[in-house]
Amino acid sequence: MLAPSFQEEVDRYHQAVPEITRGNPAPIKELYSRLDDVTLANPFGGIARGWAQVEARLDQAARQFRDGEMLGFDTVTSYTARDTAYLVETEHFRARLDGAATTEEFALRVSSIFRREEGYWKLVHRHADPAARPQSRRSLTQPPA
Repeated sequence: MLAPSFQEEVDRYHQAVPEITRGNPAPIKELYSRLDDVTLANPFGGIARGWAQVEARLDQAARQFRDGEMLGFDTVTSYTARDTAYLVETEHFRARLDGAATTEEFALRVSSIFRREEGYWKLVHRHADPAARPQSRRSLTQPPA
């Protein structure tokens, strides 16, 4: 059996990401490398490093969401080299956040880095934040609420 191409892995990634918004981190966990240099910087803050921290942060993020619905991915760019690839996108979804009564729409600016390990593409870094739209200069100098 041939290892999946990078595009096939991106397709799997696009199927896995919405599961977090439904409270299920398992599909995205399957895509991650288990090496100590993996990282995750998600919208809830901080940076997790190493598989144990990344796994815990994915579980934490999944507990924040319910009833998610993916609205789409806007791919800005992607690049593939021999053993490294990246993907820059905006993710659009709707979900209930942290016990809210109704769903909200979200747009996340996301950068994902993949590495080929034993012939397979594995996610080694994901950075997602809510700054998908242009921000004012003032937003850079204001401490978060």
